[in-house]
Amino acid sequence: MRILLDEDVPRPVVELLRHLLRGHDVDHVQLIKWTGKKDLLLYQDAKRAGYDVVVTNDNAQMSDPDECREVKRAGMHRVSYKQRHPGLRGLAFAMASLVAAMPDVVAELVNADGQRLVAITGIDPTHKRYSIVDPRREPPPYWPR
Repeated sequence: MRILLDEDVPRPVVELLRHLLRGHDVDHVQLIKWTGKKDLLLYQDAKRAGYDVVVTNDNAQMSDPDECREVKRAGMHRVSYKQRHPGLRGLAFAMASLVAAMPDVVAELVNADGQRLVAITGIDPTHKRYSIVDPRREPPPYWPR
């Protein structure tokens, strides 16, 4: 599959997705010199260029009837994710959500019999994704004594 990341997707994600999605082409609009291209043109141009998927953080896009019509007309898969939290921490959660989901998303899209609209569920920053132990106070069973 050929996957195009829209300009609102951070460029550092490109190399991560290229590594995770081996056998698929991952491009970014900046890398192919499409920065600033309006969404009304992006989908048709991407389709003509042979892309199968557009990944975007532009969630307002589907609220615009003209843009929504262009997404439908292009017939391409659309993958969206949200950055719900501000700053670098929010960016980290958004990127982590995208990178964690994309291998499974692409595996499903490869076998899809038509256009799919995918919304990636974000990682919830209110739930810790780690644990910390003070081995002096609560040594784990494997800790040498």
